[in-house]
Amino acid sequence: MNGQWKTAALGAIGGAALAVAIVFAAASYGYLPGASSTQIHDYLLAHPQILAEANDRLQAQQEADDESARQKAVDEMGQGAFFNPKVAFVTGPAGARKTFVEFFDYNCPFCRASIPAVKKFYEANKGKARFAFIEFPIKGPQSTVAAKAALAARNQPDKYLPFHFALMNEEGMVDENLVFADAAKVGLDVAKLKADMADPAIQSSVEASLALAKKAKVDGTPAFIVNGHVREGAVDDDLLKELSKG
Repeated sequence: MNGQWKTAALGAIGGAALAVAIVFAAASYGYLPGASSTQIHDYLLAHPQILAEANDRLQAQQEADDESARQKAVDEMGQGAFFNPKVAFVTGPAGARKTFVEFFDYNCPFCRASIPAVKKFYEANKGKARFAFIEFPIKGPQSTVAAKAALAARNQPDKYLPFHFALMNEEGMVDENLVFADAAKVGLDVAKLKADMADPAIQSSVEASLALAKKAKVDGTPAFIVNGHVREGAVDDDLLKELSKG
């Protein structure tokens, strides 16, 4: 779909502006062939349910276009781009045929909804798959604090994943107080963690992960790349199983 129509239809906020955008989009999709713009406009006002149908179609088309663009970007970048230990927490056999990448934010409800399936998948495949967990803090300053803490936790052996899953299993806002409370619960040296978070290299890692996501056209959380297949949005056991085929 032409980017100009996409922007007009999906970016319109007022009802009148949205209606105008959908009128022309409807014409471009051939909803009422042979009719003038005025006739289409009048017809749609008389049949408002078509506006909703047209909007749904435009949104579905944009989602399909975005998904295709992400997949193309990831294919062009290659899997190696997501397994850089300076950006991702990488674990699992280096030569594994099965790969799993996740971009996430600790305050993302869809990331949290996916965590039972992600943890189950990890436990079932940790000896035979290569995993990359990538901090992608896009939900505000508290998420950035959590991401920096998780990055700093890598400096304490075998603590990253317990800390990661502890933060992901929280129900409320993951703020600074909760970050350090969970750090203590999983056995992290909190004083060392705070000191390590101040290292400029941690901020550089956050910036690198944001840049990587932008290059891959990932703009939401969670985003998964499983065996090269891109999926943005929550997952369950069945979807992860389907993505991991091939």
